[in-house]
Amino acid sequence: MFDYSFLHWTTFFVAAVLLNLSPGPDIAFILGQTVRGGRKSGFAAMAGIWTGAFGHVVLAAAGLSAVIATSAIAFSFVKWVGAAYLIWLGIAALRSSGGSFTSEDVTASPDFFPIFRQGVIVALMNPKVAVFFLAFLPQFVVVGAGPVWAQLFLHGSLIIVVAAAIEPPLVILGDRLTTALRNNKRFGMWLDRSLGAIFIALGVRLALEER
Repeated sequence: MFDYSFLHWTTFFVAAVLLNLSPGPDIAFILGQTVRGGRKSGFAAMAGIWTGAFGHVVLAAAGLSAVIATSAIAFSFVKWVGAAYLIWLGIAALRSSGGSFTSEDVTASPDFFPIFRQGVIVALMNPKVAVFFLAFLPQFVVVGAGPVWAQLFLHGSLIIVVAAAIEPPLVILGDRLTTALRNNKRFGMWLDRSLGAIFIALGVRLALEER
């Protein structure tokens, strides 16, 4: 079971690394929360994104992602909920006074669960992720290597493992790059506005996407 060639694993891990390095709502959310609340907030966002992505892996292994891929109603529902949520996050950031970036707020322990929950929703409410896993993971299914669902689950889980190796350094780097600037209220306001604009743009882009 799970008997794969060296070429298989090489191709898969190269693809997984490139996938995790590509920009998207997940990376934008993780880095945005890191800049906003420090590395603890970044790690909370990262854990939420991973949990949401794992949900898509389970759905792909169970075959439920096919429903989103083939049903216009299901796809549209998930898409509009996700787009509305991203836009709501963006508006909240635009309305902020910039105080969320001050050193006092960062040094105080951020509340883990709300940020984690937001990350889960951002990941789960992106139907393109479900469609992607449904299209990507079967490319690495090998006849005779094990049950199809188990192979899908294994490769999907390994994509998250690769993310666990790539994203934490990005969080640490993002935190270090902004630490010295957090005492500047004007800079904090600019970051709030920028983060809000990014979330709104991602929400609009998601709303405009087609199956």
